[in-house]
Amino acid sequence: MRIDMPRWLISAAVLFSVTACTPSQDRSYASKFVSGNTVVHEVFWGVDHKTPYPFTTSGEILCVYYPDFGIEVYFEPAGYSKDSSIGTPLNKAAAKALKRDGMKPNVPYSIKEGADLSEAVEVGLKACDEQRD
Repeated sequence: MRIDMPRWLISAAVLFSVTACTPSQDRSYASKFVSGNTVVHEVFWGVDHKTPYPFTTSGEILCVYYPDFGIEVYFEPAGYSKDSSIGTPLNKAAAKALKRDGMKPNVPYSIKEGADLSEAVEVGLKACDEQRD
């Protein structure tokens, strides 16, 4: 029985297997990397939060935890959660990380003018804390 697989899928599998076995990777560092996400929508925000919904659209609050850098919290509008997308930074750690790496958000700006981001940042921090436990 012959199985036809797209060439890109085979290439990706080979590339993954090569990079996954690269001896230069520090597995102890990689094991400390944590990421998490929480889907948010204006209709449901008021149920659990005291501040008004801070975004102009629904989306995801994403967090990334690197032991050396801390927890970075970002917002990505619905439909933009892709490997090549860079969300809007919601906390100082995320803004510093983007600046350090010479990167800029490439998703539509989706924070309401004058919005209080404190609870949105807490949602992101909690998502990472839950993943670390």
